[in-house]
Amino acid sequence: MRPLRALLMSVALLVVPAWVAGGAVPALAQNVGVVQSDILVVDPERLFEDTRMGQAITSRLQQEREDLIALNRKLESELEAEERALTEQRDTTSPENFRALADAFDEKVQQIRADSQRRVRQHERNRERAPLDFMRQVEPVLVELMREAGASVVMDRRTVLLQDDVVDITSAAVQRIDATLGDGAGNEGEPSQAGSEDDAAGDGTEDATDN
Repeated sequence: MRPLRALLMSVALLVVPAWVAGGAVPALAQNVGVVQSDILVVDPERLFEDTRMGQAITSRLQQEREDLIALNRKLESELEAEERALTEQRDTTSPENFRALADAFDEKVQQIRADSQRRVRQHERNRERAPLDFMRQVEPVLVELMREAGASVVMDRRTVLLQDDVVDITSAAVQRIDATLGDGAGNEGEPSQAGSEDDAAGDGTEDATDN
């Protein structure tokens, strides 16, 4: 049974029966430096921001965004040059031929715009999905900490109205995730990279810049 099926979709992040968690009796739990408690809390935002893996994902998303912006500017410059060259042909080209050239240019611009919008949407999906993908990857580490603490539930700290700080395992989880998974290189669920020429981005510069 996988204890995390709806990460960040409900109050409890981790829920398993007591027999899976190794029992909820502190006297029977191993003393491994994790506070013994039936209920633990963790801050998912801190996990993402403070772990090497979360920071690596953030860096990749930032690089993806910068690649989009750079490609947008490159294509914009090329289109402006092509438009100027086309304008210069107006006086030396028949109206029919010029119209054909202008229509072809307009079609090219529309295609680049469509590619741009698609790439920006993909970047947005990557950015929005990153925290959930991250939590799925660190799930085994949180399960391990939960079992070591003899707990049966790990809850999102942000949803708890009153709590005792001694049951917050965020710092311990950050250390364990770093030691176990490092920067997450080679793990599944990471955002895709951007900047390939065949996925050109054009008029989406402002959208990418705002993200």
